[in-house]
Order: sequence, then C-alpha cells, then structure tokens
Amino acid sequence: QVLLVESGGGLAQPGGSLRLSCATSGFTFNRYAMIWARQAPGKERHFVASISWTGGSTDYADSVKDRFTISRDTAKNTMYLQMNNLKPEDTALYYCARATLLQSRNLRNLDNYPVWGQGTQVTVAS
Repeated sequence: QVLLVESGGGLAQPGGSLRLSCATSGFTFNRYAMIWARQAPGKERHFVASISWTGGSTDYADSVKDRFTISRDTAKNTMYLQMNNLKPEDTALYYCARATLLQSRNLRNLDNYPVWGQGTQVTVAS
C-alpha cells in the first residue's frame, strides 16, 4: 500500500521556521518525483516546490523561493520542506504528493500527482 504521511506542521511566528516531513512507504522512493503543495482556506491547492526523482533538480514557486528548501533522503524514504522566514501568507494545509513513475516534466502541474498525503497544518501568526 502506497502511503504518504506529512508531519512537522504547527504554529510559528512571522520570521520563524518549521521543517515538514513526508514519510513514504509502499513504493520505490527514488523512482518518483515529489512535490509539496499547499491550500489556504477557501482557496485552491497550489504548487510550492518539487524535487526530481534523482534529487538533482528542484523548483520553487516564486512566493517561497529563497525561503523554502525541498530535499529528500532516499535512505529514509522521506522528503522534507525546510521553511524559513515564514510569513502569515504561508498559512495553509501543506500536502506532499508523488508523481507517476520516472515523471520528469511538468512537475508544477498538480494533475501529474496521483498520490497525496492527508496534509499538515501550518499557521503563521504572532
């Protein structure tokens, strides 16, 4: 059974940091690109960051570039999102997702991700 389980969300102050984790199981982790996406209340889900199945290529939404870092640990079958200098507009439910096998193009398109976790809430407020 393919599973993605997010953790690490919580309440942070503006300017603070959080590290999200996405623990995976049930598939060969290093054969799939992965992303983080987020959904604020009343809004659509949006792309945040992607990492290629090799881990050698990353991409970020403009709104989080230079503040967030996506990474993956093949030994632990886990993906991470280090979030620094958090802003109130980063408040959202954060999801991790898995692409199709060896997917390498159009990684910003959420339609290319058939497997999703349940999400972890991030709230940024003073």
